Amino acid sequence: MTRVALVQLDVSGTEAVEARIARAAALVESLVDVDLAVLPELWHVGAFDLDGAKQHAQPIDGPLVTRMRAAARTAGIWLHMGSFAELAGDDRYNTSVVIDPSGDVVATYRKLHLFGWADGEPSVMTAGESLVVLPTPLGATGLATCYDLRFPELYRRLVDSGAEVFLMASGWPSPRIDHWSVLARARAIEDQAWVVACNSAGTHAGTTMGGRSVVVDPRGTVVAEAGSDEEILYAEIDPELPRQWRASFPVLTDRVL
Repeated sequence: MTRVALVQLDVSGTEAVEARIARAAALVESLVDVDLAVLPELWHVGAFDLDGAKQHAQPIDGPLVTRMRAAARTAGIWLHMGSFAELAGDDRYNTSVVIDPSGDVVATYRKLHLFGWADGEPSVMTAGESLVVLPTPLGATGLATCYDLRFPELYRRLVDSGAEVFLMASGWPSPRIDHWSVLARARAIEDQAWVVACNSAGTHAGTTMGGRSVVVDPRGTVVAEAGSDEEILYAEIDPELPRQWRASFPVLTDRVL
């Protein structure tokens, strides 16, 4: 079994960015008996604070990722450090970063589906272009971010690339949190894969986050779910379960498209 921790941070606008980064790093460093941890989407500023994303965008080798690399190394764990506003040349990306226990960046994923239409994320961010599947202690792991959850074809492509588990950082708002819960289970059921989805809590930019970070097994059973406030949600994951369930109930082999 692989033990995961979903760090459901409060991203309220009353907390300074520098203070939140220090607090998040300290939370990661305090984790014990954990193999892999996940943080939310754009937690350093809050997913709906587009002005903050502009102001605090930085390169992949900037101080934010460097600090979280040190936190992963100190804790000796795999860390999906959530996503941050990556500055690359003249572009900004909503970029997720996976770090191994040695503190090395082993994968980055630039969010493909940007939320908010013309005056939302697309006004600040550039969409990514590539799928990402990598080996982790959970098995073959596909990466996704928040709004991606509404696009099942992305997850099928990840499955076709070998994914057995989906790791997702999110900033999903409270008014649509029921969609979050239904869609997380749907992606697990239809793809016979683990879903490990970390959301944020708190209120910023006039928007309240929904919390309810969740772990769903490949049969669609919710094995752990958080409340609406900041907390660390723990769960144990069997990396063999996707292969076992796909073999005993081989839905994916009946696909015609």
